[in-house]
Formats: sequence, structure tokens, C-alpha cells
Amino acid sequence: MRHDDTGYGNLRRLGVHPVGDGIDVAVLASHADAVELCLLDPDPHAADGWAERRVPLSGPTYGVWHAHVPGVGPGQRYGFRAHGRWDPAAGLRYNPAKLLVDPYGRGLDGLERLSAPRSERYGHLVDDGHQPADGLRTRDDTDSRAVVPHSVVVADPGVAPDTRPRVPMSHTVVYEAHVRGLTRRMTTLPAELRGTYAGLGHPATVAHLTGLGVTTLELLPIQAIATEPWLVREGRGNYWGYNTLGYFAPHPSYATQAAQDAGPDAVLSEVRDAVQALHAAGIEVVLDVVYNHTCEGGTDGPHLSWRGLDPTVYYLHDGSTPARFADITGCGNSLDFRRPRVVQLTLDSLRWWAERVGVDGFRFDLMVTLGRDADGFTPNHPFLTALQTDPVLCDRKMIAEPWDLGPGGWRTGGFPAPHSEWNDRFRNAVRSFWLADPAAAAHGRPGHGVRDLATRLAGSADLFGHSDPPLLRGVVASVNYVTAHDGFTMADLVAYEHKHNLANGEQNRDGTDDNRSWNHGIEGPVAEQGPGLEILPLRRRSIRNLLGTLLLSAGVPMLTAGDELGRTQHGNNNAYNQDTEISWLDWELSPWRQNLLATTRHLIRLRRELPALTTAAFYRGRPFDGCPDDRPDLLWRTAEGAAVLTEHWQDPATRTLQMIRTACDGSAVLLVVNGALDPVPVTLADGAAGDWTLEWESGAEHPDELDGDPQVVPPGTVVETDALSLRLYSARAGGAPDAQVSEPGDPR
Repeated sequence: MRHDDTGYGNLRRLGVHPVGDGIDVAVLASHADAVELCLLDPDPHAADGWAERRVPLSGPTYGVWHAHVPGVGPGQRYGFRAHGRWDPAAGLRYNPAKLLVDPYGRGLDGLERLSAPRSERYGHLVDDGHQPADGLRTRDDTDSRAVVPHSVVVADPGVAPDTRPRVPMSHTVVYEAHVRGLTRRMTTLPAELRGTYAGLGHPATVAHLTGLGVTTLELLPIQAIATEPWLVREGRGNYWGYNTLGYFAPHPSYATQAAQDAGPDAVLSEVRDAVQALHAAGIEVVLDVVYNHTCEGGTDGPHLSWRGLDPTVYYLHDGSTPARFADITGCGNSLDFRRPRVVQLTLDSLRWWAERVGVDGFRFDLMVTLGRDADGFTPNHPFLTALQTDPVLCDRKMIAEPWDLGPGGWRTGGFPAPHSEWNDRFRNAVRSFWLADPAAAAHGRPGHGVRDLATRLAGSADLFGHSDPPLLRGVVASVNYVTAHDGFTMADLVAYEHKHNLANGEQNRDGTDDNRSWNHGIEGPVAEQGPGLEILPLRRRSIRNLLGTLLLSAGVPMLTAGDELGRTQHGNNNAYNQDTEISWLDWELSPWRQNLLATTRHLIRLRRELPALTTAAFYRGRPFDGCPDDRPDLLWRTAEGAAVLTEHWQDPATRTLQMIRTACDGSAVLLVVNGALDPVPVTLADGAAGDWTLEWESGAEHPDELDGDPQVVPPGTVVETDALSLRLYSARAGGAPDAQVSEPGDPR
């Protein structure tokens, strides 16, 4: 094996890059005997429609094959062919008959070829069901060139203008959306822009986001996606997109048809333009990224890229003989983050999207996999350390999905600062308190008290407060959510107690059964005329309780697109393959959905305007250091206005609570929670500099119902709170506060 770098090309920059009179090529295939660059051009006279010119690469130099190829530029289709041992028992799968996608390819052409099942995509012989015909022993020598996507040379677009809004984490409100689903039915968009990148940046979409008040648009995966073969055989597609084929290439089918016709450079430009348009409106863009596994499936999956180039380097194996992929992701394979080249691939990809596209951050799917070394997950993993220290990435938002399916895979609270993490404990506590517990109580069964909910309202220090020094991360480490792309929508949480996933084609076996939902007595929708109309106001109040808890808690709230509109998936809690109206947002709003939108806007506005709702640091039950106000930052009171004692926290019958939070400027908020099935008189707690002003209560169908003379009452006033309701009072300091006042510990 050669270890010199005298060959042509820049072997330290992997991928294919236009340079001078041609392209520099570098691809990792450390166990291969030879690698060829294959330049492809349409040829109507060829049997499969393609002409191919093969260029041998030099190497391997430190495992990299490389060359400079003159006369080639942007727009050129290409792939790789790797020669070497076919020895699946040892993990080696070299098969030069299979054209391989460049792991660093910036553009892809022909993803639609994967929409039909073809045996030629497998490196081994398969039967009619695409299962191994004789184990994996026999190599399939049928050429795959015509049935796989081709990489495309893309010109370097240059560094994107730095127009990032740089929203502090304490003021961040995340909005999780799918590029296609968000605007596919938005009739205020031109038809050709609906469901596209360009649609994201259109003034109609931007107006909804800014009017709503969210600060950060988190997009489900837009890195190039390939549908799993078993879904292809059933005529279905992977709508969510957690099945990556290209870590550097935008998924082309989300672009307008004009951009797709013009090629990958135009697709990339459309993505960049959308990001810039959102930035101009003050909206950040965070990408949901999937570096824990690839689209190549398990040990017997298709032969598309990494499997054919360096499978024992890219993929985690279970150590058995014959060699098998280790699956700690539930998707058939796992990338091996013990390998420096896997860490390099991921960092190079992240820098590309940060620098060239200009995105503001990343949400990492199953991120525990990315922090595993030989002994399991460690917060000091080199990859996690690199994210904290890399000069390009260290000031981007980093959000972890803090679990995978491997040993010790649930790690909520285990990531280092400045990562934030999805807080599944928040989701569970809020659903249990407002939905599952009342459903149980209605049938005479016990539920939970307020202890767990209070912990979540206050920022989940039990999960995120363990650091050196303690409490370093602050409440902004917790990304609070009640719903996400997977699971029930908020409207379905109050209308269904059981999943209804038959449309997915898996006999309703897919999707979780732990929904913690409450149908309020009738499963599914209630007809406009007929029995059950009396439960509709109760369902709507339950949605408002969920929304209010989400948006008024300490931490970073994440709202799922459409929850502000009362979107339903008709009880489907796993719509991963539903590129249909089941998943798309419906923008034709009935009166109750208009009211819900107004309520969501009102709650987000309150969060923006009231400093006590956007604290970054953990509460300590004492005045903030260095602030003029001497009141504690957090107080808890019973319904009677007395201090909450240990016996109250431990009593499941305690379902009413008051939470007082004081900001550094002396303003305060009072959150009154009544989770009982009956109205409860509440003596408003002391803790404000003056009187309390009612800002919102969940019994109101529309926030305008609170308009008119302000409901200003002094502490000690007894108010009758409705059953299962939430109220917010404020005591402002010196008039309307500056929305950007920061609290101690606020990372900017």
C-alpha cells in the first residue's frame, strides 16, 4: 500500500471538485485493489442509454484513491467502480460491476431510478424477492449503471452570505416542518412552488412564520434520500426522508421542476435562496440530519455507495463470523463513529451546509450513535468535541435526539454544552398530566400529581443540570415538545386513544402504542350534527392546555407544523410513508382552527414580550446574581397560596399549582395550573412587585375574549379556575419590556 502523496489531485479534500482545467478526484476505498472514476454521458446508441469513460485513479495513499482529470467540469455525471476481494464473510464486498455514488457528491441525478425494484443494485445474487439467493457467497456481475443514481460535478457556489439572525437560545421557538408537507396545499403560493424549497422562501410562507412568531424553522431531512427497497416493492415511498444517500446533495425532488430540469447547480441555488429569504425575515434554518445510518440497509442490502467502497471502515460490524452489520439504529446499519474517516465525512458535510448553504444549525437524528466509541456512548467522544471546537460549527445551533436502539441508548441529559436535546420526559409528563391522567380519573383510576409536570415547567434540571460545574447548561439545554413528526398531532392527541395506521400498509403494527392521549369519550372525529358535540369544547381546551404548557415552560419550545392549525392525521401516529393529504398541512381553516392559530400567536407573543418566560439559566430559588431585584427567581405555591411542602409534591391528588417566575428586571409571571376534573378556587400568590394582570387563560376560545379592561387583581385575590385549565398572569416592570433583554447565562 502506498503512503506517498505524489499522485495527481488533492487527496486531502475528498470528493470531486472543479479545479483549473478539470477536476480533482479523491475517494476513500482503503481495502480496494483499484478504483476507477467513471464519466457518464447519455448515448442513445448504447444498449442501456449510457456511454462511459473510465479513468484509473492513483493510490491508495492513506486509503485514498485520487487524480486530477483535465477537460471535465460542472454538470458531468460520474460514479466509481471499486475492484478488490469479494469476501462478505470478512466484510469485503468489492464488485466493479456496480456503479457507486460518490459519498462526497454535491449533486445527484436519477434518484427516480430507485423508485422501481431492480436486482442489479445488489452486489450479490438475489431471488425474486431480492433476498440473497445463496447467502452472500456469489457476486452478481450484472452492471448497475442504468438503474442507480449518478453523481454530478457541481461548481463551488462560494461561501453563503452570513445573514444569520443569530437568535439567542432563550428566545428560540422552533417550528418543525417538512419541505413538501408545509406548502403542498398552500393555495396562496403559485402552483409550481408548492411543496418546494422555493415555496419555503415565498412571502406567503414567510408571512405565516413571522406572523406566528417562531424564530427557527427546523426542516425534516433534505439531504438526498433513497426509499428502502421493501417500500419500493410495495409501491410506497419514504416521505419523512430518514434514509440518506447523499450527505452533501440537496434532495432534488423538493426543488421546483425548473430547477430540477436545469440540474444540481440550480437545485443547490434554490436551497440557498430559500435560506437567504428566511434569514431576511429573521427566521433561522436548522436541518434535521441523519448521520447514524445510510440508505444501504442491512448486511444483505443494496450496493449503492459506501458498501462498495469501504464497508469495514464506514459501517459498524457486530464482530461475528461471517461479518454482519451491527444495527443500533433500527435501520439495518450504523455508521462507525470509532473511525476517523466517518467523523471526517460527517464534519465535512456539516461544514458544507453551514458554509456553502448558510444554515443556522442541525438537529441530529439518533445522535447517541454519533457519540459511541469502543465502550459505548461518551460525551467526550472526538466527534462531539469537534462540534464544540470547530471554528465553523461551534456557533451553530446543535440539537440532539438523545437516544438510539443500542445498549444504554437512552441518554437524555447526557450531551455536553452547548448542545440542546429533545426532551422526551417533557412530552411524556405534559401528555400524562393533561390527557392520560384525566382520562384515568374519569374512570375512577388514580393518576399523577404535579411533581413531574413542575420539574418540566422549570426546565428539567434533573436531566440537564448534571455538569461540571453543576447547572452549566441552563434550561436552554431542554428542547421541549409535546408532538413531533412521529406520533399523533396535537389535535389527534385529544381525539384518538388508539393509532389508526392501516394506510401505512403494515396492518396497524407500526407506530407506538404509548400515546398518552385522550379521546374525551369518543374515538375519532365528531360529526357536526349528531352525538358528541358537547365534547368538542373540551377537546379544544385540552389542545390549548398542551400548547400553553409547551410555550410557557422554561426551555426551548418546539412546535410541530400544523399544530397551530389543528392539523389531523386521522389517528395515524407514524405517517412516515404518507406523501398524501394525511401529512400535508391543510390551510383552509374552519372558525375553531382560526381561533387556535390566534391563540398560538398570542402565546408566542407573550413568550417574546415577558422576560420571565425566557430565562436561560436554571432556577435556584433565590435572586439572580447581579440583578437589582431581591425576589427569588422561582416560587411554588399551592391553590391556597401557601408554600408547597414535600407532602404536596408526593400526593397524586395534588393537581393544582402556582408557579411564580421573576426576571432580572423585576417583572414576573404567575402560571396557575388546575389539572383537576372540577373547578378549584385559587388564592393568587404573592411574588409580584405589584398587581397581577391576566394575560391568557385556556378556557378562552380566542385571546380576544380577554380584551377590554385589563383584569388586574392584587395578590391574595381568590379566583375560580375552571376544571383542566391554565392561566397566565404577569406583573410587568416599568411598562413593555425589551424583547431582547437577556438573563444571566443566555448564550448569544
